[in-house]
Amino acid sequence: MAGEDATGTLLKRDSDGAGAFVTIANVEDLAGPSRSRNMIDVSAHDSPDKYREFVKGMKDGGEVTATINYAPGETSHQALDDDFEEDELRDYQLVMLPGDTDEHTWDFTAGISEISDEFPLDDKMAREVTFKISGKPALTATGA
Repeated sequence: MAGEDATGTLLKRDSDGAGAFVTIANVEDLAGPSRSRNMIDVSAHDSPDKYREFVKGMKDGGEVTATINYAPGETSHQALDDDFEEDELRDYQLVMLPGDTDEHTWDFTAGISEISDEFPLDDKMAREVTFKISGKPALTATGA
């Protein structure tokens, strides 16, 4: 198989802190988690053949970014404003292939680090949201 169609991927937020996940409406594009890992340079004067040597350091859960067809009155969009303002982190999910036997879910805890709204003259309103992940995001098979 060459690949999967991403259409239908869902972005969800824990609405009550107890695992009641609600879908964020009108999501156009999603990216992430963009995980990374620090590589620590342990090179020394006696490194073989004058090549730098590295050991693995701390990992970063990265970010998830979402482009949303913004609707100011949409409850789930207003909730993102609230999430940005709150001091506590929140749980979110990315659900890929929802309802499919190959459904997978990224679970992550994050704070919203950036919200940017756009109001172009000759196009739709849009909202860009960046979620900074705290800790390790978890990918699990959730399909039936």
